[in-house]
Amino acid sequence: MLKILAVGNSFSQDATALAELLSEELFVRNLFIGGCSLERHCEEIESGSADYSYQQNGEQCVLGGKSLEWALTAENWDVITVQQVSQLSGKKDTYYPWLTRLTDFIGAHTDAKIVFHETWAYEDGCGHPGFANYHNDREEMEKEIASACAEICKREKLDAVRTGDFIAALRKNDFFNVKKGGISLSRDGFHLNLSHGRLAAAGVWVKFFTGKIPAFFKRRDLSEGFQIIAEALGQ
Repeated sequence: MLKILAVGNSFSQDATALAELLSEELFVRNLFIGGCSLERHCEEIESGSADYSYQQNGEQCVLGGKSLEWALTAENWDVITVQQVSQLSGKKDTYYPWLTRLTDFIGAHTDAKIVFHETWAYEDGCGHPGFANYHNDREEMEKEIASACAEICKREKLDAVRTGDFIAALRKNDFFNVKKGGISLSRDGFHLNLSHGRLAAAGVWVKFFTGKIPAFFKRRDLSEGFQIIAEALGQ
């Protein structure tokens, strides 16, 4: 069983909430502070604060606030994922010096492989104030996130779970294109919805870490939206 710790926020919560349920090969925990940026993670390191929620399937599974150091030593992790807060995920200048400080701290406490998690762009019409960083343009945000992910991962020699790319590709399908009357993959303009959105992200994580498409997506009785996700995962 592969043990994965996501060091993130509500976007890693969305991405990991259904991963264990789709694959018995994965043990996944999310270290959560809502809206937590790379800079905030570093502030937590400096203060030694225990402000994190430690989650399984998107819900707190150990009572009480926990520190990053506690989480890094709670299990014999195989993988630690890191990410930028959503509104800054396409802004390359916001990654430094925070990303290297965070990865250095992780490396000092575990031999786990560090993997970058690429988050997704906001939905068309999203009211999140951070959307202004991309002129309230979903496609602009998608492009900047993809560019930042590629450049950061090349510079730091990190593999990436490209959840953002996958969500962007799904939104090109009329079924998930809100401008054409389709279903939004988001529940509030930025977080993933609890069905198609979270399942799509979980599918990406399972395929990335196991090399397999979850059995759920191989069912013959899937409704149209899940069929579209299954077909995209199979590409």
